[in-house]
Amino acid sequence: MSSTPPPSTFRLSTGPRVAVSCVATAATFLLLDAAWLTMMASRLYRPAIGHVMRPDFDVLAAAAFYAIYLAGVVFFAVRPAADARSALARGAFFGLVCYATYDLTNQATVVGWPWHVTFIDLCWGAFVTATSAWAGHLAGRAWRR
Repeated sequence: MSSTPPPSTFRLSTGPRVAVSCVATAATFLLLDAAWLTMMASRLYRPAIGHVMRPDFDVLAAAAFYAIYLAGVVFFAVRPAADARSALARGAFFGLVCYATYDLTNQATVVGWPWHVTFIDLCWGAFVTATSAWAGHLAGRAWRR
């Protein structure tokens, strides 16, 4: 008799599965986001909002963002997901909400914040978070003790 629940009731427990899910979620998000920022900084962000951007980036602030955001992805999207499709949907919604918080706050408070940056960021946030949550869920599910 298998101790693994059927796919419709699968939940990550604590321990190695969660660790594997966290690593897979983080690796996926960080790789995709690094590629995105490398490609889009000079094409989208600098032309549109360069006047409010730093010439470099604050490593400590970036590390804090990624640690908190990825913990949120695992907590709100990966762990409660019953299956990979649910992880994908939960990740998309979590990403949309989080990126909307940032972009729409800027839209409301920063003079000249461009709508196209907001729209593109919301799409990106939903996509990258969904993909990362999906990968984290699949990795945790595939892990065998």
